[in-house]
Amino acid sequence: MLDVRRLRLLRELSIRGTLAEVADALQYSPSSVSQQLALLEKEVGVELLRKTGRRVQLTPQAEVLVAHTAQLLQTMEQAEADLAASLTTVTGTVRIAVFQSAALALMPETLTRMAREYPEVRIEMIQREPETALHETWARDFDLVIAEQYPGHAAPRYPELDRIRLTTDAIRLAVPPQSDGGPAIRSIEDTAHLAWVMEPRGAASRHWAEQACRSAGFEPDVRFETADLQAQIRLIESGNAVALMPDLVWTGRGTTAQLLDLPGKPHRTIFTSVRRSSAKRPAILAARETLAAAAQAVAAAADNDGG
Repeated sequence: MLDVRRLRLLRELSIRGTLAEVADALQYSPSSVSQQLALLEKEVGVELLRKTGRRVQLTPQAEVLVAHTAQLLQTMEQAEADLAASLTTVTGTVRIAVFQSAALALMPETLTRMAREYPEVRIEMIQREPETALHETWARDFDLVIAEQYPGHAAPRYPELDRIRLTTDAIRLAVPPQSDGGPAIRSIEDTAHLAWVMEPRGAASRHWAEQACRSAGFEPDVRFETADLQAQIRLIESGNAVALMPDLVWTGRGTTAQLLDLPGKPHRTIFTSVRRSSAKRPAILAARETLAAAAQAVAAAADNDGG
């Protein structure tokens, strides 16, 4: 019978591309990964890897094994979920990948509730950009991802991952506080001559913001780039930039910035995804339910503030 651990190494190589990246992801040494894959070749009796420069390429026979390994890992994960569901206590570790504004707005309340209601569940959280995090959850680096989707900008889809809507938040134009004698800003068109701050190129928010400006008839003067939304807020409040900001970033804090509605009142969708084979694991179900409760509490507080 083939060694499942070695089969997993082969699958990891097909995903990550190099022995070094496989070793780093699984906390092995590159030489150990190479040795285990060589033993797998002996087990199956066919060539699995070919050297192409400094990289290795999977043979067609290796790709066959990778496809079966993916199915095998799904079956094993489903078995683990069913076993955990048969127990009376919810235990285990849930590794969560989350983007910054959700980490700030949702995770503190989620962690507090989890510690109170599910004390034997360990939550591990790492900040990741949504598109990267979805791929890494598919690759089994994480158990659950909190991701986002901007209007007209679909997040990547993986058949092995499910998707459950968590909440939505309005996207509004954030401009500096009104200064005495300064020009009034009433719409996005009024910002055509101003400095903008946006996330780096490649981010869904950056693409959406640029398109919103172009639809308003101008190319934004993006003088500042940062993925740190707290830094963006400081630039806006200090009078140095304007930006399109989702409402979740204002959770738990006041602001001197002016927040202006955009045409059509666009919203961002925030959702969670997990591998379908692990979706019924009690610890993951508990984390999702607790996240949903935290999101509802944030939305209710925002409605009360708005009212």
